[in-house]
Amino acid sequence: MKARQRDRGTPEPQAPWNEVRPRLWLGGHFWAGPDGQVRTAVVGPEFDLVISLFTRPGHGPDPGVEHLISELPDGPLTAGQLHSVRQLAVRAAEAIRTDRIVLVRCRSGYNRSGLVVAQTLIELGQEPADAIALIRQKRSPWALNNQTFEQYLTTGLDIAHLLAGLETPS
Repeated sequence: MKARQRDRGTPEPQAPWNEVRPRLWLGGHFWAGPDGQVRTAVVGPEFDLVISLFTRPGHGPDPGVEHLISELPDGPLTAGQLHSVRQLAVRAAEAIRTDRIVLVRCRSGYNRSGLVVAQTLIELGQEPADAIALIRQKRSPWALNNQTFEQYLTTGLDIAHLLAGLETPS
């Protein structure tokens, strides 16, 4: 599985994770401290549900914390991957509705996790453009800089899923 490639000029986030709305957090495995040094973000027991779209050994969460893993590329997604995004967002929204604290994370907490968090916000009743703007405000202006992911959200994941299913390998 190909992970996110470091984009030249894209800075590391300034925090390991940020609260986008009550009980919904967006984060990554790496972040830059005030000194500019890249640090690892290790999840302990602070969340009730952790959704990881990128994983590395030793980054948590603690045993006993519900942990869903669905590694995704930071690029065009297949119909099956889009279905997984939707299912993860539904699970996150259900958890939030029952007062559980959710972290969605990828490498830096910009694109893959931004996609799932934005879809979670949509599941909770927000419009796509408002969800995208909120994520950029709360996490970073660099969040959801993957134009394809932004298009999935503005088109609607259901429609994107159908369209991706029409593509046939050459």
